[in-house]
Amino acid sequence: MFKTRLLSGIVLVIVLIATVGYGGNILFFLLLAVSLIGMTELYKVVEAEQTLLGVVGYLAAAFYYRLLYVGEMEHLMMLSILFLVLLMAVYVFSFPKYRAEQVMTVYFGLFYVAMMLSFVYQTRMLPDGGVVVWLIFLSSWGCDTCAYCVGMLIGKHKMAPKLSPKKSVEGGIGGIVGAALLGVLFGLAMNQWGGADANLLHYAVICAAGGAISQVGDLAASAIKRNHDIKDYGKLIPGHGGILDRFDSVIFTAPVIFYLASVI
Repeated sequence: MFKTRLLSGIVLVIVLIATVGYGGNILFFLLLAVSLIGMTELYKVVEAEQTLLGVVGYLAAAFYYRLLYVGEMEHLMMLSILFLVLLMAVYVFSFPKYRAEQVMTVYFGLFYVAMMLSFVYQTRMLPDGGVVVWLIFLSSWGCDTCAYCVGMLIGKHKMAPKLSPKKSVEGGIGGIVGAALLGVLFGLAMNQWGGADANLLHYAVICAAGGAISQVGDLAASAIKRNHDIKDYGKLIPGHGGILDRFDSVIFTAPVIFYLASVI
């Protein structure tokens, strides 16, 4: 199991370096594909992935990415309303074929998966996005690793015992502090070898905030799975489950890093 997780992790890192590092259309279309796969995994939880409701969800995601690509995000509200109207039309004219839970999950999936993940691309497209975008993965996955290590060493007080018995308050705090330290180290490396002019305090704050919110994303994904009695969303990545299993914290971290980087 460890070997499988290690090899799949290495492959994932290589893919990220090749796509996130290059940015542009390659990253854009990769995120579109990842978003559609992630939405499929979420829809599968309520058995809506191969229904007309699911098709409407996929089309809405594609249209959202089209708005993002051509820079017409001012139409986002129109898309949100039209998407809801179309879903409700399918719901009422097919009644009682679909359940209200399916409709709400499909609608939620556009925002939870497609829109949130798109902030990886939006961060990459910032003036300093080539550097800042890595803070998304550094803070989310770095926090997870640090939280695990600290929790194993000194974790005593449970954070959410009914949801994730192994997570501790000490581990959560250690994850945030660890993410901040990783941000500082990354900033130092960029200043030394990357030709950047990183403000170390800013990097620490951004990564700490990203680390904190990433834990919410991790627990949120766990809560959805527990509500529906499933272990993993999918089996796309060997040893890591599906897209949502591996990117549950990134989904929440990406928008936070984007807005903090834009402001700070």
